[in-house]
Amino acid sequence: MPHMQNLGAGDDRRVAIIGAGPAGLVAARWLKQAGFTPVIFEAAAALGGQWNTDATGSGTWTGMRTNTSRIMTAFSDLDHLPEVASYARQDQMQAYLVRYADHHGLLAHLRLNHPVQRLERCSAGGWTIVTAAPDPQEYGFTRVIIATGRHRAPMLPDLPGLERFSGRFGAQHAASYTGSAAFRDARVLVAGCSISALEIAADLATGGAASVIASYRRQRYILPKLVAGVPTDHVMFNRAAALASEALPFPAMMEGLKAKVLGIAGNPAQFGARHPDPDIAVAGIAQSQGFLPAVAEGRIAVRPWIDHIEDQKVIFTDGTEAEVDAILLGTGYRIALPFCAPAIADALGLAADGHGTALRLAAQTFHPDLEGLAFLGLYDLVGPYFPVLELQARWIAQCFATSGQHPSRVELAEALSGWTPEAAGMAQPMHIAAIDFARRLQAEPDLAAFPALKRALVFGPLSPASFRLCGPAALPDAPARILAAAASFGAMPDQNCTAEEAAFLNMILGAQDGPDLKIVNG
Repeated sequence: MPHMQNLGAGDDRRVAIIGAGPAGLVAARWLKQAGFTPVIFEAAAALGGQWNTDATGSGTWTGMRTNTSRIMTAFSDLDHLPEVASYARQDQMQAYLVRYADHHGLLAHLRLNHPVQRLERCSAGGWTIVTAAPDPQEYGFTRVIIATGRHRAPMLPDLPGLERFSGRFGAQHAASYTGSAAFRDARVLVAGCSISALEIAADLATGGAASVIASYRRQRYILPKLVAGVPTDHVMFNRAAALASEALPFPAMMEGLKAKVLGIAGNPAQFGARHPDPDIAVAGIAQSQGFLPAVAEGRIAVRPWIDHIEDQKVIFTDGTEAEVDAILLGTGYRIALPFCAPAIADALGLAADGHGTALRLAAQTFHPDLEGLAFLGLYDLVGPYFPVLELQARWIAQCFATSGQHPSRVELAEALSGWTPEAAGMAQPMHIAAIDFARRLQAEPDLAAFPALKRALVFGPLSPASFRLCGPAALPDAPARILAAAASFGAMPDQNCTAEEAAFLNMILGAQDGPDLKIVNG
């Protein structure tokens, strides 16, 4: 029987956090700021989550680079070291998270090698956490934050004959990929048009594979990582994009987005890939620096989706076929919360085993019937996660600390009245999610109060520091950080708006390009 440790029940200042990846660590940092004592349960022997390659379920590999820039893959009060390039390596990301934990005094709050086996409601109130053998322990807490990550359980497509594939390297999900060296001189098929699938195909194409085939159902528009030397996430994910999404009708916004994407990246068909759907909302967007150039160079052959597999032969939906040695399935992930008791899983809209594609949550965070339980980072985003994770962590800490800030049970129930798994499972653009959490937190800056930062705030990157300008969590050096982020990579050397930017401000905000410009929160 597990030994009971009363670490939280009856002590409202102790909060359990499940997961010591980026989400769990930033949650702990802001809980401490709010006067709580975090207790972080981590299954692995080291912190880092996905960035710890030794952790079960990690989809990263040694030498892998982030697909978001160093400024947008960091938290608001700790920069990457100067030697980190525009896109950090896996080991640099894990080192950053260790530095972050040390900087904020979180290391003493970690319980490594403590996999959570069960989370259930306690009969006396609050929540019971049971850790797994060989040394099972039982803990009681009033509040728990689940921060185990969205990309934990690989999703495998239903492909006739897949289980009988006889290629010498077999078939595996992209989550198991450890680098191109293992596939030297092999004929590899990469299935899917996700970012990971495209990046793996490009890695293999330049890493010694004999041939690479990319097979997918629909062609997405594909952005590069860099636009004239500037990271794409600085160009695409900013307040200007968020404001446009609120001010313009959806079709007009999508047409504007498509024009911007085509201007930056071109049409995939120009490189020899397939034609995407003319409606960019239907086609979707992915990102890879090397995929389309490799297609244009003949290093990657693009094929339609797989119809079926016969031994080592793959037959595509257009009737063509190819013999391959390996199949890598970059086909996404399901939500996996296997430790949740069936009653919790049912409330969340998951199967009894805790798996599913979306969580029934208000604001991706709370459920009216799960008081004291919060969920952090368990959603799909298009764009960088770190700024959004920090804003959500700050909001959760604020809700836990101040009862008047926490949505009421009635408000949460009303927010879920129109919930559907299809809508909840869709990936949300990062800038929209960030602004939403910032407004809940009352951390979205008023441009009228910061006229000297106007251009950087609207057209610069949606950096974490841009949400530390005002309120009790304001950083004294936030203005300098914001200007530095906007000026990085030579993107915005001064704060003088271009004619195009001024026209945008007049159109979207209905105001002159002057110091009286104001964004109204709502």
